[in-house]
Amino acid sequence: MESMDPFWFVTLVTLLAGAGGTGLGGLVGALFKSESNRTVSLLLAFAGGVMTAMVCFDLLAEAVEASQAIHSEGVFIVVAAVALGVAVVYGLNYVIDRRTHHEVPHVAQDDHPATHDDIDELIHADHYNEHKRNHDSRASLVVAGVVMACAIALHNVPEGMTIGASFAVSDNLMWGTGMIMAVLIGLHNIPEGMAVAVPLISGGMGRVRATLLTAACGAPTLLGAWLGFWLGDIGPLGLCLSLGFASGAMLYVVFGEILPEAYLICRSKVPAFAVMAGLALGLIMIFV
Repeated sequence: MESMDPFWFVTLVTLLAGAGGTGLGGLVGALFKSESNRTVSLLLAFAGGVMTAMVCFDLLAEAVEASQAIHSEGVFIVVAAVALGVAVVYGLNYVIDRRTHHEVPHVAQDDHPATHDDIDELIHADHYNEHKRNHDSRASLVVAGVVMACAIALHNVPEGMTIGASFAVSDNLMWGTGMIMAVLIGLHNIPEGMAVAVPLISGGMGRVRATLLTAACGAPTLLGAWLGFWLGDIGPLGLCLSLGFASGAMLYVVFGEILPEAYLICRSKVPAFAVMAGLALGLIMIFV
């Protein structure tokens, strides 16, 4: 596969990580129609730990190195790009949450945490299910489905940018940072795919259709990968901005959503050990 054009190689690998990861999760959900909260929590925490290591010790280091080719104090460009990545993902998530949470009784309660405490909330499947339970109009279900798709895309697009930007700095397409990030993100997408498929099937959708729809939810990863790869390929400034923005977006997803949710789902200190194991594995992948 090394002889393949880099653009098509990135496209194929990203499709496998995005649509393949969520599709595999959807297939598991279709076969078993349930998921263990503890297992999902530990998977999310472990993936969050590995992603943190890859972002902090690899991608941001590459971004700072690229910034030095622009200016001796180019690190401030990286900081600005990271801040922009955090702000964009947080802002879009805030808008979606504000417009949907009041419609879900569990989330609207005063004692509910100020963040997601279930993976259904993270992707807004709970919002869709509430409309389904209330037998709302088809138009309401369509809107709820679009909201769920947008929530998933908000995670998948920056994840795709991380894959694309990682490939842009990889000397070896097959065994470099890009491939490692693609595998990690694909594994991270499995529990998300389970969370999409299970409520759809429980609501009466056929297993095959639910699995295919779940796989389609991973498609936005491709858009992010193309953008990240293109920016990273146009020069030091593009690489610096691409890596910085993708890193900021990923750090917000990890620390603002994935890890708080992992702790709230499991309600113990066990996810902390999964995070540390993920960090250790990430360091080994980078430096060994």
